Amino acid sequence: MKILFYFLFLISFHTYAQPNCNVYLYAGDTAQYKACLLSEQIQEYQFHRKFHEKFDEVLKICPNFAYAYREKSTAYLKSGDFITWKKLIDKAVELEWRTNLGYRGWCRYQFFRDYEGAIRDIEKLDSLANYDIGFGQNGDYHLNLAKGICYSAIGQKQKAIDIMKQQINTPNYEVGLYDYYQLGVTYFEIKDYQNALSCFEKQAKINALAENEYYKSKIFKILKNQDEANKCKNVAVKLYKDSKILFDPYTHHFNKVYWEEIENL
Repeated sequence: MKILFYFLFLISFHTYAQPNCNVYLYAGDTAQYKACLLSEQIQEYQFHRKFHEKFDEVLKICPNFAYAYREKSTAYLKSGDFITWKKLIDKAVELEWRTNLGYRGWCRYQFFRDYEGAIRDIEKLDSLANYDIGFGQNGDYHLNLAKGICYSAIGQKQKAIDIMKQQINTPNYEVGLYDYYQLGVTYFEIKDYQNALSCFEKQAKINALAENEYYKSKIFKILKNQDEANKCKNVAVKLYKDSKILFDPYTHHFNKVYWEEIENL
């Protein structure tokens, strides 16, 4: 029975979705089990009043049901009521850190540029978890890559490089769509142009980006190789026009490059 419970626990808490209600049933937590069953019936849109009213009913059954707090928090995050979001997600983290601590850290990075807060959450999760802490909510970056980006943002460039390299070189890790680009930009910022170019070449083979060619062009210009600089600029222009760029539907990527910057190379 203990093995079955642990297996159900992993399924429920390592792939965030509607919780597996049987986790609570096998644990003998009837309040969370009933709350979970009721939450499964909620189909309303997040911005609809009935969505929140029904989750309030869930919380009357079990005030300690973390999933309900996180679900309610998402609407406030998307609508820009960040104070209410913070109160709700903090409660979710307090009740269930496994599914919510990394998520809060990711949101601090992506939506608020609260780099130090994101670092604290990700590092705390890493200290508590005995498993791979996984990716941010949208899947763009492993949380350790996000942590590296945050260290870069607060000026600790070498520490950022060390963190990113360690994650990229982790056995069995599948390099993300933007990992080498972010590492390359960080090398560029400390004027390590050879390592930066090496990263940008690797990035181009995984996922060609206008931003990637932009930085290559800047490096070749610094190295007095104007022919290569021009070639990279032309590739950057083509990729940008083909919409092969850093893109997120909600926010701008860290180290995003814009059309005007490419034109002015």
